Amino acid sequence: MDKHGIDVSIVSSANPWLDFLPASTAHKLAGELNDDLEMFCATSPSLTSTLKRLYGFGLLPLVPEITVTSLLETVEQISQLPHLKGIIMGTRGVGKGLDDDALEPVWEAISKAGLVVFLHPHYGVDGKAWGEKPNGHVLPLALGFPFETTIATTRLILSGVFDRHPDLRVLLAHSGGALPQLSSRLASCIDHDPEVASRLAHDARYYMSKLYFDAVAYGSEELGFVSDVIGRAEAFSARASSASASKNAGTNKRKLGSRRMVFGTDHPFFPPLSETEKWKSVVENLEAIDGVDGWEEAEKDAVRGGNALSLFGLA
Repeated sequence: MDKHGIDVSIVSSANPWLDFLPASTAHKLAGELNDDLEMFCATSPSLTSTLKRLYGFGLLPLVPEITVTSLLETVEQISQLPHLKGIIMGTRGVGKGLDDDALEPVWEAISKAGLVVFLHPHYGVDGKAWGEKPNGHVLPLALGFPFETTIATTRLILSGVFDRHPDLRVLLAHSGGALPQLSSRLASCIDHDPEVASRLAHDARYYMSKLYFDAVAYGSEELGFVSDVIGRAEAFSARASSASASKNAGTNKRKLGSRRMVFGTDHPFFPPLSETEKWKSVVENLEAIDGVDGWEEAEKDAVRGGNALSLFGLA
């Protein structure tokens, strides 16, 4: 953190979390790990009299056969740990995905507790899609992870979770994957399927304004595009046409969208070869923020840290 000029970090366990454990073990271990992470953060150095340098995302035992009662107990535990500001979550839920009706009480509890859900991929997509060429981890990491996030988040939107829990705060890894790029196509497909359209209170593009996005895109143009999509989203609240919504969004949509974007490091993945070097992922993502056309210094500062301070209640 010191090497890269980072004052405060929100840390978490890395995937695959507790996914491989039986329910009883996962429940017990989640509680223990959450307590450990709270202690780790609570004893970290202080930046100011009220601000520590480390805060964390807690773990839920989201595994098959876990009871809703166990999940709710863990949500309550995390909500009572002052240095845990949210929950890191994969995309499988308890085995049927995050749109599983069984998780409805969990979403309600998370929303009421004011916890942030950091949605992060792990399983990617069907490995057969990558073919037989020896391309290492390039395709699963560059495409599989973002597409996994795209599908999981779209299923959440289609399930109506964000209509039922308008205060639910979900932060998407990797700038939301392909969802910003495909949001208008998604809206069109929904409009042509009355059964699905009847479930939602808004045009699909509106829900981009209900989500948060990390800025781990590695490019200024990509960040600018995502910011534009977020910034126009509220104009779709009344199922407006694309043309009228874009007009209503005005010229400030890129600045508006930046308010829901937060810097991320991709740490501890892709470490440098030498301990004395800076992490390329950190440097490139900071450079990407700095280079977004249309963001003034106020927007850049907010994405670098101000938005996160607000999102996690640290401001």
